[in-house]
Amino acid sequence: MTDRIRPPGGRAPLVMTLEVTGYCNCGICCSWERSWFGLGAPVISSGPNKGKPKEVGITASGTRARRGTLAADTAVLPFGTIVEVPGYGFGRVEDRGGAIKGNRLDLWFPSHGEAQQWGRQKGLRVRVWKP
Repeated sequence: MTDRIRPPGGRAPLVMTLEVTGYCNCGICCSWERSWFGLGAPVISSGPNKGKPKEVGITASGTRARRGTLAADTAVLPFGTIVEVPGYGFGRVEDRGGAIKGNRLDLWFPSHGEAQQWGRQKGLRVRVWKP
């Protein structure tokens, strides 16, 4: 549930049109793999930090990913931004990802199947409260 996240009182939201996708903690969504022939500790699977340890489920801002965790391009939607997404509810930007650039938003789900079920929704109008 996203009951823990509410917009700040007394401020009107900004309405934005975004491409919204789903993600989970899995290696497919978060670019990690197991070291040592798939049996070892999780490591980053690509990019400049390839092979470095990966703490699965921890966001770029240091929080634990859970329902309501959002990933965004922090140049567009900085950490702490509250977003109301139709069909998902309220969330807070606490993460970012290599593929999340510009007017894109990624919603956290507890399973890969739920993230895939959300899919990719283009042109979704959301309400935004920046910090």
